[in-house]
Amino acid sequence: MSGPRGPEQPSADRPQAVGAGLLDDLRAAVGRYVVPPSPEALDAITLWIAATHLQPAWQHAPRLAIVAPTKACGKSRLLDVLLETVHEPFITVNASPSAIFRSITEEPPTLLVDEADTIFGSARVAEKNEEMRGLLNAGHQRNRPTTRVMGSEHKPVKFPTFAMAAIAGIGDLPDTIMDRAVVIRMRKRLESEHVDDFRTRTDVPFLQAVRARLADWSGSQLEAAAILVPAMPVRDRAADTWEPLVAVADLAGGAWPQRARTACQVMTDREKGNEHDRGAKIRILVDIRGVFADLGNPSHLPTETLLHALKSDPEAPWHEYGPQGLTARGLQILLKDYEISSTNRRFDDRTQRRGYTRAHFADAWDRYCPAPEPVAAPSPGARQEVLPTGPERSESEARARSSPQTPRRSVASVGLPTTPPAPGTGPRR
Repeated sequence: MSGPRGPEQPSADRPQAVGAGLLDDLRAAVGRYVVPPSPEALDAITLWIAATHLQPAWQHAPRLAIVAPTKACGKSRLLDVLLETVHEPFITVNASPSAIFRSITEEPPTLLVDEADTIFGSARVAEKNEEMRGLLNAGHQRNRPTTRVMGSEHKPVKFPTFAMAAIAGIGDLPDTIMDRAVVIRMRKRLESEHVDDFRTRTDVPFLQAVRARLADWSGSQLEAAAILVPAMPVRDRAADTWEPLVAVADLAGGAWPQRARTACQVMTDREKGNEHDRGAKIRILVDIRGVFADLGNPSHLPTETLLHALKSDPEAPWHEYGPQGLTARGLQILLKDYEISSTNRRFDDRTQRRGYTRAHFADAWDRYCPAPEPVAAPSPGARQEVLPTGPERSESEARARSSPQTPRRSVASVGLPTTPPAPGTGPRR
């Protein structure tokens, strides 16, 4: 990767050289003030900023979810940088949905939403802000207007919702927003990680000059962007979300097409690993699959055995799920949407109890759960602990997996193409 260029403009007869150099400069500018969690995250932020200047070309408006576990992780500073570099920024804290959708026009601004934890931070608060969540979800795709009754004649009026949005807050955003977002998981900066101080008088003009150059370049690329269908390393909604970023990289050329696809693959894989921790309905499927595996994959398990194993895992949320932990009724509610329920069965100990059938989970595991990581085969003669399956299992016998997991794949093994595919060769979805 070439270093940041000087202030001079590259030759206008080499549009890809202009684009690649401009993205290099933008990446260096972002990196002056914030420390993203990875080089891929810095690439993604750079491409997302550039994509905001080409919003008329896109069918989907990816969200940029800037989340962190605590305060002082650089979220606000990143928003400062976005405010001075994105197209037509519209920054808001705790604005009402009506104020936001009235601010979105056919030529949309770029929404910058700070303090999102005050909107979605708890179940009770999030319930009061369902309209905001719906607005942010609808705005991810073009032609999803919201309708309101207006005027003395009470006529329905459609308001556009399509607009790119960066949303910053402590803790994860609602699952439906995270699923439509490029996720940047900010961290506290180490003493060894240095950034420049951000001073309005000197740094705002510098960033605005980068934005002006970006706007000039993107204006010349609008027609090409509108017809470009880039080859994508991911599918479905992840492809919809990342396509504008990869398209910008293909338009810019240089090393950016490959870097964009690497960032896309690495960051979406990382978020797949976090999915079961975000939603209880996904997490319960993953953990039940683990219980069946730990107990030798029996065809059936009594409800009390399954609940005991789930609540015995100290790292799982089930022992704190309600005043008494996860109950049989709570388990049924979590599994209801998958059409999985308990039935009366006769077990090997000749008792008849309610329980769950492993085969009933197979379809849901295949559809909704991350693929289980392969485990190493046990060495010959190795002793493996067999966990009891009856209700007599004591509280001290916490569930433990006996086979070590293989390490995660390296970035080099994710199956990316050795050379970037030519623009416009990807399948249309």
